Amino acid sequence: MRFDVLTLFPEMFDGFLRVGVVGRSVAAGRHTVRFKSPREFGHGRHRSVDDGPYGGGAGMVMRVDCIVSGLEAFDAEAPLAEDGSAITARRILLTPQGKRVTQERAVLLAATPAIALVCGRYEGIDERVHGYVDEELSLGDFVMSGGEVAAMAVIDMIARLEPGVLGNAASLERESHSQGCGGLLEYPQYTRPPEFRGARVPDVLLGGNHAAILDWRTAEAEARTRERRPDLAERAERRS
Repeated sequence: MRFDVLTLFPEMFDGFLRVGVVGRSVAAGRHTVRFKSPREFGHGRHRSVDDGPYGGGAGMVMRVDCIVSGLEAFDAEAPLAEDGSAITARRILLTPQGKRVTQERAVLLAATPAIALVCGRYEGIDERVHGYVDEELSLGDFVMSGGEVAAMAVIDMIARLEPGVLGNAASLERESHSQGCGGLLEYPQYTRPPEFRGARVPDVLLGGNHAAILDWRTAEAEARTRERRPDLAERAERRS
């Protein structure tokens, strides 16, 4: 799978792409990441990519022509499939105004051969950019200084779903928000020591009764979700 990242700061990804799950996946060739900067298509001596907003207002707005030119340059350099067609990327604009990304959406995107991530900066992006992307995603109801951190999050949540990337594929089966967990939060996890400063591991996990352990984990996942994310609990109830 390929990720195309349009960003003013590709150097922010250096460490991210060298370590951890994503680093191992890239080193193994399971995922490739290409970068372009809108500044490659900027204007004037300083390769400007932003300008003041029409109608006045604070801050600077990223220009539509610089962003679209970057996306089209990615497409022009896209590798070819066996049938000779270009493997162009699904274009995603990372914006606090987008739909909140979910595990379900990550699973669907993981089946896409290539994804282009547009990282905004400054006050915002020219509204006309929306006509050149396939969807808009947000990490949540907050604003960051740019889309680079969001792009890393999207790459990580998709890359780890690729078969062979995680050391133990079973890790994906019953984790928070997964289908195996019914869309609920994951049950509590424990390891050694069995007791730490008066806090003991629940006896059921030490008894070896796998049916009892499964019942306990199911009940704990339901209770934890109702307490911490009642919206997820209600959604799970509607599905059942």
